Amino acid sequence: MSFDHFDAVIGLEIHAQLLTESKIFCRDSTHFGAGDNENICPVCTGMPGSLPVLNRQAVEFSIKTGLALNCDIRRQSVFARKQYFYPDLPKGYQISQYDRPLCENGHVDFLVDGQMRRVSIVRAHMEEDAGKSTHHGDYSLINLNRAGIPLLEIVSGPDLRSAREAAEYARAVRNILRYLGVCDGNLEEGSLRCDVNVSVRPKGQKELGTKVEIKNINSFRFIEKAIEYEIHRQIDCVLNREAIVQETRLYDADKNRTFTMRTKEDAHDYRYFPDPDLLPLTVEEAWIERMRATLPELPLAMATRFVRDFQLPEYDAFLLTQERELADYFERTNRACGNPKAASNWVMTEVLRNLNETGKTILEVPVPAEHLGRMIRMIDTGVISGKIAKTVFGEMWTSGQEPDAIVKDKGLVQITDVASLERVIDQTLAENAANLEAYRSGKDKLFGFFVGQVMKATKGQASPEVVNELLKKKMQR
Repeated sequence: MSFDHFDAVIGLEIHAQLLTESKIFCRDSTHFGAGDNENICPVCTGMPGSLPVLNRQAVEFSIKTGLALNCDIRRQSVFARKQYFYPDLPKGYQISQYDRPLCENGHVDFLVDGQMRRVSIVRAHMEEDAGKSTHHGDYSLINLNRAGIPLLEIVSGPDLRSAREAAEYARAVRNILRYLGVCDGNLEEGSLRCDVNVSVRPKGQKELGTKVEIKNINSFRFIEKAIEYEIHRQIDCVLNREAIVQETRLYDADKNRTFTMRTKEDAHDYRYFPDPDLLPLTVEEAWIERMRATLPELPLAMATRFVRDFQLPEYDAFLLTQERELADYFERTNRACGNPKAASNWVMTEVLRNLNETGKTILEVPVPAEHLGRMIRMIDTGVISGKIAKTVFGEMWTSGQEPDAIVKDKGLVQITDVASLERVIDQTLAENAANLEAYRSGKDKLFGFFVGQVMKATKGQASPEVVNELLKKKMQR
């Protein structure tokens, strides 16, 4: 038996920090850059006599997310105490949801290598985050600013079969969260974290293998690499007749390997019971419908519309909808020029290339979409050539000027006057008589040489279409 005789079974638990101003059960700020232990109070530090009060906006963000993930919204959900000891968990338990979560039985559709995939969502439940421990040799420091920050844990079914699928699924969920405006999806700051469950089994076997959890992975690339390593590790164990232990492991990116963190607890080890300080959460149908009315067009639906309405290739549509702000920028550009494919090409090439080179985001792009659209319209109407447009775009990027002003100030209007171009062409042909004879003798590739000479003589301002037409006539015998 070899590696090819095994299937991997993968599920993801995505922890999304909700973009509320205050924590889930108290008024402390959720601001990321605060000083250590600055955003704390008796409630989130578990002081005796303090009582939690549920954040309404956290509930609304959770309902919106559940609807976007095609989940059923439970009309009555319950908060429970999940008991375990960890130094940065000040109460000695975490308030979470157990057997009655807010959202359940959903699914996410996403694209992998041109193929549509669907992954089930078992549940999406609300909970509070723990604090953060920083270890320094013989001592550790505890920062409780994160304690009590609202999280939505999105648990997929065991439906993924490869590391690549898992990474693309995580990207799809992140995009949905960002489109909704409920989570910024910042993996570096920890506002989106992934736990991965991996098992292997011989092909054709229905029974699942022993599940291993990999905890707190904070990049899509690391999700892929950690899963690949773990699949190979588990198959090695099976082939060598070694037992796979149900445990929690961590991923070391520097060594590209996973290692044991702790043996995996079962649900009964956490001793769940309903939190006596919090009433059951009752969600009325009218509240759900109000949240449904606020849902934006989501990435997959938007990409499908771009293909259908604008005849864009699928590649363009899915790239443009990776970020809501990028999709909005493309749509505004298209409205200004009325040429969807040209708008897509300029956004995907010049705009994204310059953003990457300057380290800016689409929100910081110095060229307004309306200016880019007007420049594209100037190409389409023959005012400037595509080559001149590259110069105009560069000037818009650095100066912020409007395209019309740049073209006028720098004298970049395209030359389309036939008489003027004929004079330039006649002179070019006279200066290159030997090449002209060679062309007429059958060396057709020299045509491009003459086009280049004319464009050079006109400083790139000649209309390529007119130049090509006139040259073909004049270069014939």
